[in-house]
Amino acid sequence: MPRTALRICPLCEATCGLTLTIEGAAVTGARGDREDVFSRGFICPKGAAFGALDSDPDRLRTPLVRRDGRLREATWEEAFDAIAAAVPGLVREYGPQAVGLVLGNPNVHTMAGALYPPLLLKALGTRNLFTASTLDQMPKHVSSGLLFGDPFAIPVPDLDRTDFLLLLGANPVESNGSLCTAPDFPGRLKALRARGGTLVVVDPRRTRTAGLADRHLAPRPGSDALLLAALAHTLIEEKLAAPGALEENTEGIGELAAALGSFTPEAVAPACDLTAAEIRTLARDLAAAPTAAVYARIGSCTVEYGTLASWLVDVLNILTGNLDRPGGALFPLSATAPAPRPAGPGKGFALGRWASRVSGHPEAKGELPTAALAEEIETAGEGRIRVLLAIAANPVLSAPDGDRLDRALAGLDFMVSVDPYLNETSRHAHVVLPPPPPSQSAHFDFAFNGFAVRNQARYSPAAVPLEEGRMDECEIHACLILAVSGLHGTADPAGVDELAIQTTLARETAAAHSPLHGQDPARLASLLTGGSGPERRLDLMLRLGPYGDRFGAAVAEPAAGSAGGGTAEGEADRPAGLADGAGGRADRAAAGPAAGVAVPGLSLERLLAEPHGIDLGPLEPRLPGVLKTRSGRVELLPDPIAAELPRLRTALADRPAALVLVGRRHLRSNNSWLHNVPALTGGSNRCTLQVHPQDADRLGLTDGGRARVTADGGSLDVPVEITDTLRTGVVSLPHGWGHDRPGTRLSVAAATPGANVNQLLDGTRLDPLSGTAVLNGFPVAITPLP
Repeated sequence: MPRTALRICPLCEATCGLTLTIEGAAVTGARGDREDVFSRGFICPKGAAFGALDSDPDRLRTPLVRRDGRLREATWEEAFDAIAAAVPGLVREYGPQAVGLVLGNPNVHTMAGALYPPLLLKALGTRNLFTASTLDQMPKHVSSGLLFGDPFAIPVPDLDRTDFLLLLGANPVESNGSLCTAPDFPGRLKALRARGGTLVVVDPRRTRTAGLADRHLAPRPGSDALLLAALAHTLIEEKLAAPGALEENTEGIGELAAALGSFTPEAVAPACDLTAAEIRTLARDLAAAPTAAVYARIGSCTVEYGTLASWLVDVLNILTGNLDRPGGALFPLSATAPAPRPAGPGKGFALGRWASRVSGHPEAKGELPTAALAEEIETAGEGRIRVLLAIAANPVLSAPDGDRLDRALAGLDFMVSVDPYLNETSRHAHVVLPPPPPSQSAHFDFAFNGFAVRNQARYSPAAVPLEEGRMDECEIHACLILAVSGLHGTADPAGVDELAIQTTLARETAAAHSPLHGQDPARLASLLTGGSGPERRLDLMLRLGPYGDRFGAAVAEPAAGSAGGGTAEGEADRPAGLADGAGGRADRAAAGPAAGVAVPGLSLERLLAEPHGIDLGPLEPRLPGVLKTRSGRVELLPDPIAAELPRLRTALADRPAALVLVGRRHLRSNNSWLHNVPALTGGSNRCTLQVHPQDADRLGLTDGGRARVTADGGSLDVPVEITDTLRTGVVSLPHGWGHDRPGTRLSVAAATPGANVNQLLDGTRLDPLSGTAVLNGFPVAITPLP
């Protein structure tokens, strides 16, 4: 008889609740969970295809170990033996900086990816951390770190209460949102308009999101920072700025006028390819709205001035008085956020604490640019990366110049991949460790709850028992930590979790501000529930979090605006892909529960009793508690930003390229993940070069014909799709394709491989403050092919 089980979807940032239909050990269907406290039954095609992904026959079932130059099936013991025999010795011989760690985007979609990579990084002792952040959202982390003192203090638009939403470089109707966790983003945008609100979309393409807008502006790609600067200039010049209560917690407002003096609408308009009147009207409408929020994403991040654009988003929210107020942009409060403590100045946020060996790229949030990975492997000398661990990462497709990285990976002394597939990157590994399918793994969203538009907590135990011969993903990570530490075979993997628990409780009971100060860590550890180490760690984080039961400690809840101390599991439990590197801060800030929201005494036991989740209420104001700047205030014009503004001024006089390329998202894909699922391929999910009809006529292109696209990194031959959904002077090619390399096991993806758009880049175009690769708005040349 079929049965049902609940599962939070791990396939994008929306984190929708699913109801799975299970026959035997197979997931045969998936629908939206109507009782889910957050998603209320919403589902997209990715969630509906959960079963097909879960049972994909190309998923690896057993580890692979390279023998005689070929990857062959092996036992788990053989796989970890091989790692233990190679990695510790290479570290002893060449030092910890000879090791690199690459964390891919899927890490933030799993419990294992959230809990273990920071411990792995600490065990390795390397500073060579590369993640998907420098191919995506690092500019927002950097701007938030500089403004608020905490790179994880990222305000999100209050979608359900705002009157005016200005959305730039984002297409949430098709991406389901990013750094703004919101199930049914399309429905929320429609509800905004239905209640009389206004949606303005800024995008060079007429996306499905732009199709819902009251107003769509199509500027030149890469000009978002200029446009935002002109909006801020107009607010100041026309005396429309009204920060209100924010002013007492903000420094630098007075200096902003001079800093942005050059960015008048008239000066900016030609570079943006908008009119000055359009810019001034938008600024006035933003200021006049009862409540408003400005939100920008990947199209504004993966460009040359991505950090400045991310900074200016919050400058606008502050100048209009909409930061940290209902209907504006607020700071979420996750159930596993740090425990409350009094507000006050913090350590601040620093850039460039170390630099990459070859090109001297400064670190940002403990990470080095992923675009620099190939040169760090190829370039001889002390500190050359000889050992690479890739966790759920496929940088051959996701980073610039995959051909160069492909060659570099082949020259490593040793490589380990934790990946369910033999893909374009993992094919180079000496050992591949495959995690089980998602139905066989428990799930809690450590990362995305920190960006959710409503505070809530949901936990999914594994829906299907672990298949015989499989290893739980968390155990894989724990065993990997032991293997690279030289402890394989001498220590119990469960000890990794217990050590993390002991370390956290020792710190917590020693902290003077903690309600657990002076208590016995061993006694507290004995009170934790859960059937596994990861569940016990989750229980600990929930108990010590802002809604937690604090192990029954009697403690007065802080008012809104108070701050948090160290994370419940400290530095060890930063979400992977969002983790600080070696030398990173361990005192992330957070406020206590907002006034009017009952503290539910959260624990794992309480969460298990509510399978559809626990609603923790709408977002509430949290300033000044989230601030960890050295001044204890919002630092509106930090020195690194001020030093970068002159470079932006030079863009006013730049002669724009005749043709630039941008990427695009599709509802049925997520980077390179899902191209091997038949239900999610075909139709409009195709790797085509979209070209405006006028440009096609000028270039001699035909619909369905082929064209050669050339840029810094080389050329690609791609099929042409003529469409008026993008402005002239702009072409679009989607990200994540290029499944045509030998030695992979992706049969469906290989049948329609597409072209790797990132091969057009050589990795030299970066946003200098964040090290983020410029993946959008770069110049290309196009010629028709016979």
